[in-house]
Amino acid sequence: MAIVPFETTLRVRDYCLCLHVQRAARALARRFDEALRPLDLTNGQFSLMMSLNRPEPPGMGPVASLLGMDRTTLTAALKPLQRRGLIKLTVDPADQRGRRASLTRKGETLLAKAVPIWERTSVEVEALLGDGDSNQLRRSLLALSSGISVQGSRQPSNKIGRASCRERV
Repeated sequence: MAIVPFETTLRVRDYCLCLHVQRAARALARRFDEALRPLDLTNGQFSLMMSLNRPEPPGMGPVASLLGMDRTTLTAALKPLQRRGLIKLTVDPADQRGRRASLTRKGETLLAKAVPIWERTSVEVEALLGDGDSNQLRRSLLALSSGISVQGSRQPSNKIGRASCRERV
């Protein structure tokens, strides 16, 4: 049985983009969850409700794509919002098998209360970047999220010092 050297563990700790993005995402999620707590919303619910804030109710596919999740996960995430009366699901008139989701009046009202909290928290978070360029960070994250498929169609770099998150730690 092969044993992974501790040096590999340290390299993954220091260079793994996946690890660093996950850690940052968890910290951001906690920050926004705390900010939205007075409205009994999580950051995920806020993003989901915002993705439904459109002139016409979207189908599940476009919403799942925007949020970077599969339809099953989206359906599960919609249920608590539906139970609270914040969203409604209707049959897609173009395809009776499909569903469209929209905000209810109650959902629109709650989302309007949440936006100033999101704006304030976003400013606070961006200030933590110091001299960092938040627009460049957004561009880089977008490039990662759109350029790497779940199947890993793009291969990780083989540059020295760069560790793939697929290495076992």
